[in-house]
Amino acid sequence: MVQLTDLSDTAAAALLAWQVAAGADEAILAEPVDRTRPLPAPAPQPAVAPAPTRPRSLAEAPSPSPSSVRAPAMPQKAAPPTLIAQDAKALAAACKTVAELEQAVRLYEGCGLKKTATNTVFADGNPQARLMLVGEAPGADEDRQGKPFVGLSGKLLDRMLAAIGYDRGSAYITNILFWRPPGNRQPTPQEIQQCLPFVLRHVELVNPAVLVLLGGTSAKTMLNQTDGIMRLRGRWFEYKIDESLPIIPALATYHPAYLLRSPGQKREAWRDFLALKLRLSNAL
Repeated sequence: MVQLTDLSDTAAAALLAWQVAAGADEAILAEPVDRTRPLPAPAPQPAVAPAPTRPRSLAEAPSPSPSSVRAPAMPQKAAPPTLIAQDAKALAAACKTVAELEQAVRLYEGCGLKKTATNTVFADGNPQARLMLVGEAPGADEDRQGKPFVGLSGKLLDRMLAAIGYDRGSAYITNILFWRPPGNRQPTPQEIQQCLPFVLRHVELVNPAVLVLLGGTSAKTMLNQTDGIMRLRGRWFEYKIDESLPIIPALATYHPAYLLRSPGQKREAWRDFLALKLRLSNAL
């Protein structure tokens, strides 16, 4: 018989793991067992009544009581993404004010990110401002506080705005997503489509003079582009939801979180914000 003390630590651990996998989940029992004694005779089993014979007619067949009859449960199917997007579009279109839109977003259950998030992160700043900035998604700090751009990237954004004479009292800030993706992962196209109708209606209701898109996800989504942020940043676009609405100048630039990871790109972002300052001066 192999003793564990005769084996190396690795071999002993492997042997114990094999025993656990085989079902040996106890090293000893609560009481000693005498293996030399014969096993006790099995207890007599109660006699099983014979199966009832088939009734001679349907009238004689016993009818089940109502409480014992249960209809089979219908399988629950998740709504297709297109239906969820259509539902969100209808909800967003019905909102006449930013306050109504915020309430609709908080009640919306069509995005699975809401189930894992702590708070809904709608917007921050002045909805009457002429400058509106759209980021990507809330992070951990934003999820805890329920406001966009309140972590390290938010502090950097505040300094960037202050450099051109703006702050959260004269700007309005939101995101493409209203709930944090777990682990700050990249949002999926489906999650973006589930929130996008509210974002588009958000911009329509605020109707800013200038729109700034922070990061690749925001820029590609709002501008319907496939190029990355390296190609889009520093460029002005004509943003409009449909032909009946006025054109809004839109500038794509780096996300503050990216600038924290790549401080060498701050010079390019500073050029973008100088161009933003000039465009705002002309718009006002």
